[in-house]
Amino acid sequence: MGETNEVSVDLQSLVKQVEADRAALAKLRTQVSALEREVAALKKRADVEIPEDVLLAISAAVSAYLGNKGKIRAVHFHRHRTWAMQGRQAVQSRTSPR
Repeated sequence: MGETNEVSVDLQSLVKQVEADRAALAKLRTQVSALEREVAALKKRADVEIPEDVLLAISAAVSAYLGNKGKIRAVHFHRHRTWAMQGRQAVQSRTSPR
């Protein structure tokens, strides 16, 4: 009869653990939903293009800073905004001066 009590206690603890896991899972689902909404909002914001007048103002500021000796060859819009990716692009796009 002692063995039956042990099985009953183990079953009760198992039921409590399953209930706790369900509660944790529900909490994680709400957190994932919130994060998905935030990522969607950030993607919308990242896809906005820079207006031409702002680009011209930036170009003029860079030109003035360089003493009008700088020559802009091209302007590229990068979709990925991560620092690591930008760093790799900067390193890989360097060419030897001629």
